Amino acid sequence: MAFEQQLTKVLSQDGFLAALDQSGGSTPKALKLYGVPESAYSGEEAMYTKVHEMRTRIVTSPAFNGDRILGAILFENTMDRQIGGKGSAQYLWQEKRVVPFLKVDKGLAAEAEGCQLMKDMPELDKLLERARKNEVFGTKMRSVIKQANAGGIAKVVEQQLAVGKRIIEAGLVPIIEPEVDIDCPDKVEAEGLLEDSLLAALDELDGSELVMLKLTLPEIDGFYERLIAHPNVVRVVALSGGYTRARSNQKLARNPGMIASFSRALTEGLSAQQSDADFNAALDDAIQSIFEASRT
Repeated sequence: MAFEQQLTKVLSQDGFLAALDQSGGSTPKALKLYGVPESAYSGEEAMYTKVHEMRTRIVTSPAFNGDRILGAILFENTMDRQIGGKGSAQYLWQEKRVVPFLKVDKGLAAEAEGCQLMKDMPELDKLLERARKNEVFGTKMRSVIKQANAGGIAKVVEQQLAVGKRIIEAGLVPIIEPEVDIDCPDKVEAEGLLEDSLLAALDELDGSELVMLKLTLPEIDGFYERLIAHPNVVRVVALSGGYTRARSNQKLARNPGMIASFSRALTEGLSAQQSDADFNAALDDAIQSIFEASRT
């Protein structure tokens, strides 16, 4: 029952995804931007405790709820921790009516053919089983495209869809994320190759195999309209990719049908040193601006 309610929400409601899935490599930077220097913790476990405190403050804020936020993407370590006395994913849905997603990739392989594939995920089936037990709706996994290399991009899409089918078989909805680096020197060409490759792969799915796509905001406004309209695509969400919130929102508003899935652009301006009133007000402003940009 929850899955069907969540699917209906993601399909039909205005809103966006909050990407709260910084992992081992990106967590120190996220904490530093939040005002927590590396000197404030020692070791990986302490680091994850600090970032969980940040995420808990965001998620439990009165500004953060399912009226404007469709879903939130969690890191595995976050799923395994509690918020408000409940598992983090259960808290999101039961208390906030925010659909939980889980980052499942294990990072990026070395660059080849202008792209970075995902590292192997030998424990994926076990992780998906744990996700189901935690009432997670969907997953997210990231590859990176750095050059307009047709062979490399084809391999990115092939890998993403192959893993995506395993996730669908486990009863979850995968977010396919082949990120085009915002500094890609031939970004327009890369986006064209990516769209062609994705459309061909999507056309091979049967009607019951549903996916979401997480894509870099394109150089050409409205470029991904064919992907947005594809019957196997639940939603196309946009990553901020290093753009500021203002720039991300401006670009997003020019791409009808895309909604946000921002990480740094969402937490920009939030600080551990802020009072609760100032923190909640800053988060509310951020959420509202992203919500409005996602409604176009």
